Amino acid sequence: MAPGTIRKVRPSLAVLLLTTVVLGVVAAPRKNGVTSGTDPNLAPTGTLVASLRAEPRSFNRYIARDFSTTVVTLLVHDTLVRINRVTDRLEPELADRWDLLADGRTYRVHLREDVRFSDGTRLDADDVVFSFRAIADSSIDSVLADTLQVRGRPIVVTRETASTVIVEFPSPTAAGLRMLDGVPIYPRHRLEAAFKTGAFRTAWSLSTPLSDIVGLGPYVLARYEPGQRLTFETNRYYWRDATRHAPRPGLVLEIVPDQDSELLQLETGAIDFTQSELRPSDIAALKRSAGDRTAVVEAGVGLDGDLFWVNLTSTRARAPRTAWLQHREFRRAIAQSIDRRQFTDTVYLGAAQPADSIVSPGNRSWHVDASLPPFDPDAAQKLLGGLGAHDLRFTLVTQKGNTSLERGAAVIRESLARVGVHVDVVALEVGALIETIMRGDYDTAYFRLLTTDSDPSLNLDFWLSSGSAHVWNPQQRTPATPWEAEIDQLMDRVSTSADVAERRASFAAVQRIIARELPVMCFAFPRIAVGTSLRVAHAQPAAFRPPLLWNPGDVDVVGPGR
Repeated sequence: MAPGTIRKVRPSLAVLLLTTVVLGVVAAPRKNGVTSGTDPNLAPTGTLVASLRAEPRSFNRYIARDFSTTVVTLLVHDTLVRINRVTDRLEPELADRWDLLADGRTYRVHLREDVRFSDGTRLDADDVVFSFRAIADSSIDSVLADTLQVRGRPIVVTRETASTVIVEFPSPTAAGLRMLDGVPIYPRHRLEAAFKTGAFRTAWSLSTPLSDIVGLGPYVLARYEPGQRLTFETNRYYWRDATRHAPRPGLVLEIVPDQDSELLQLETGAIDFTQSELRPSDIAALKRSAGDRTAVVEAGVGLDGDLFWVNLTSTRARAPRTAWLQHREFRRAIAQSIDRRQFTDTVYLGAAQPADSIVSPGNRSWHVDASLPPFDPDAAQKLLGGLGAHDLRFTLVTQKGNTSLERGAAVIRESLARVGVHVDVVALEVGALIETIMRGDYDTAYFRLLTTDSDPSLNLDFWLSSGSAHVWNPQQRTPATPWEAEIDQLMDRVSTSADVAERRASFAAVQRIIARELPVMCFAFPRIAVGTSLRVAHAQPAAFRPPLLWNPGDVDVVGPGR
């Protein structure tokens, strides 16, 4: 999952989250993590300005999986391979080709020639080996570690020559090299010292001098103004730009947590696009101005919905006040109290599809109708009465300022009030919400996780009981329930079987177990609509988040500069 980028609860969750509008900056010497001596009201010709709803929690993707960190990573770094979010096909990136060896689980991966990091240092096999070694190291506790394992054993990457690496999977896996999508390759010459001294987890923090952050992507981070903006310059060594006929545009990410302000800036041309989809209420307004300043593109049903889950960790189960929350009958009563069609109309103004599974119908290869409990408030009241608990009341934490989450939480509260359950909704700023969930100090949560791939075998940290994004009870030593153990077994087949029909049948069974046990629920999946200024060119909107910057190397600018 993921991200987004959540796939992980520990150490961070991937999140979708009016400042003064700045149209760009001119580069200047960097000091203490920000560029100094810069006039923030100047912009180079061709600068694109986009919004970001929260600042990143780190500049080190290996230890943070929040959405903003993921966006920065997409801009500054690159991967061996990537999954095209429009075609869903695996494509070469830093690797230009690969060979599957005779054992069916080992690949010889060939690196592109003369690829350089943003400081001019040439990429070689040692950087790739170092990156995977750092992720696998237990002392680093990387958020990527359990996504690079098969049956609990890590992928092993070794150097063959300066331009080839051997990628050995512990056993055959259905996903193959798709597992390497989203794994940025880091510079050994910049980070190996921190790795050897045990300082890797604090390397590339928000206070790191930006000149220390070196990558292989289309941009370098030139200026970071906390709570305001991130300014990126083009990476003059970016390997794709050798064939460009015009300079790459600069990019500024304005941190705009308020969605009304974000819409106003898009309408007036102060920003060119956003990192998240439009709210349904914004689509009509932007369509009215389409052809003047903006364009609206619909990308289809998104793969991620807002999720409700109950904290099922053992510490909550032992607490008398919350013990009744652990019952499956209680979770079923919640599901039967929510009219998913009305939820779709109220929260998303109809611009969504009611959920019939925890998996989006937008994921056509893997979604099945899992037979969720139907809307039946009378049956819900009977189930609640059978719990023998009095004063049924719990707290729901959600993200402040996110319209769909706040509206959805309100619908949940009102729906449960009709069957005699009182819900106290606590809306928190995203940082405080993440910390609350990480501590496990909550009854229920309503939040969004990011799917990193349509193939469920690449979201094992969500599905497996041992996964750190197994949000209702993360990182269990052993499965806490028989049904979680059954999901573990089914997901092993999904991950390792070479039989496509067996994989799909196994994952259909997983969806039906989730629909029966209901540890996590989704009520609707929004349709993704993307708004851009008419200055944006060559973008390929996708039903993933971020909808445009999943492919930052191709996003370009036309028309006059700012």
